[in-house]
Formats: sequence, C-alpha cells, structure tokens
Amino acid sequence: MKKVLVTGGAGFIGTNLVKKLTEQKIEVVSIDNYSSGSKKNELQLVKYIEADIESIDQFDNQNFDYCIHLAAQSRVQPSFEDPQESFRVNVTGTLKVMEWAKKNEVKVIYAGSSSKHHDPSDSPYAMTKYLGEEVCKLYKKSYNLDVEIARFYNVYGPYSILDEKFGNVIGIWVSQAMKNKPLTIVGDGEQRRDFIHVDDLVDGLIKIAKTELKHHDSWEIGSGINYSINELFYMFKNKFNVSSINIPDQPGNYRMTLRTNDDMLKKLNWSPEDRLNDYIKGLSL
Repeated sequence: MKKVLVTGGAGFIGTNLVKKLTEQKIEVVSIDNYSSGSKKNELQLVKYIEADIESIDQFDNQNFDYCIHLAAQSRVQPSFEDPQESFRVNVTGTLKVMEWAKKNEVKVIYAGSSSKHHDPSDSPYAMTKYLGEEVCKLYKKSYNLDVEIARFYNVYGPYSILDEKFGNVIGIWVSQAMKNKPLTIVGDGEQRRDFIHVDDLVDGLIKIAKTELKHHDSWEIGSGINYSINELFYMFKNKFNVSSINIPDQPGNYRMTLRTNDDMLKKLNWSPEDRLNDYIKGLSL
C-alpha cells in the first residue's frame, strides 16, 4: 500500500482514516469540497485538494494504488431537503469515481450504508446509497474493476461533526449538551442502532484495501451490538446530568440497525470492540 486517494478526506471519517494512513507511512491525497469537512481537520504530510468529486479526473496518471471513496451527502434529513444534490453526489459522483478508477486501474473501496438492508425508497439518502452500490457492482461485473463495498453503521469518535444538520445523534447531543440544551430524542427512543467506533471502522477499511479477498456482496462494518436511543441517552445523563425532550418521529428513521454475522470478516481478521459507554464516559464539553 503506497499511495491512496481519499475522497472526503477532511470529513469526520476521512480525517481519522487519513491520520491512520499517514501513521503507516502511506502517501495520502485528499479531495474534498468541504461541504461538511473542515480545514481545521487538515493534517501535515497530506496533500489536500479542495474540489468537487466530479473533478476527480485531475488525478489521472498519478499512480494511485487505492481510492477510498467516502465523499457523500451522508445524512437522511438533508436528503429530503435537496434530493437532487444527494443524487448528484452519491450516484453521479460515484459513477465518476468508477470511470476514473477503471481508466487508471485503481482499486476502490466504496463507503456503503446499512440503509441497504431497508427499503431504498424510505429516503433520498437510502435510495442514492443503494444506487451507489449498484454502480459499484456494475463496474465490478461488467468491467472487472477491483472494487469492494464496505457498509457503514452508526459511526462515532474523534472529529465527529457537531452541526445539527450533518451530525449523527452522538455529535448532535454533544453539541446540545455544550449549549445546555435538552437532548432531542426522535420518536419514542426505542429505535436501536449499531454503533461502531471510528478507529475500528478505519482499521476495517485499511484491511479491506490491503486484502486479496473478494467479498461476494459487501463488508458489513458494524459492531454487531446495538443500543436503543433511550439507552444512549442514559449514558449521556450519567455523564453530563442532562435532560431530554422527545420530538416527532421523522421519515427514514429506521427501528433497528444491526450488523449481521459474516464469516468473511473472520477471514479478514477484523474484530471491532464495544467502546460506546467508555467513549461517552471520556467525553468532555
């Protein structure tokens, strides 16, 4: 593993990934339009290009070994507000990455979503991530492109986005706790989520990039353990003595996510840890 292009390299997951790659003495280039990424996340020894994913052709003939494609419109509710942008980034953008990778003979690891296990018509986000996977499978089958799909679950950890529009539940709650606001619980709070620490996810992505194994479908990068949103709230309450407020349920809000068992993960020698409670105990505002 010598040279890696990371799309979305200044975002939450991208920053953690780029940091780990540089620690392994790997040359990293990031392309990010900073719609949700941050200049504050930029690290030394990394080349950052501020550009849209559709301009990936600028990296032609640069001898990349891998492309880890994280760039996406990655939240459900914003996708309802601007479905065209979700389709442009998540579908057309992924198509551009596949064409570039085919032309330059680069292995791609695509950031899929656990929403694939639900009805894609539940939200523009779910539909576009579903179609993104189908684009990858098309190029794998029809053009023999070396592409692997890694489905993400609910990721948490350092560099989390605290913005209430683009953050996940943990990032949003940290932001609300910092402002002494009650934590918003969507619906009854009994929906369950598979939470995975970003360090485990990054470790999985790097192993998928390095392995010669080919998954017949996709790598399920979750912890295999889920918690209800109410259980998560009590972890926050025990740490910060916060209150909560229930708000109406939202479209696209699944009742449960949970990684299924996959023997391929054992072959990959990847085993995530349940770090959620310890992570929240270690948070500071």
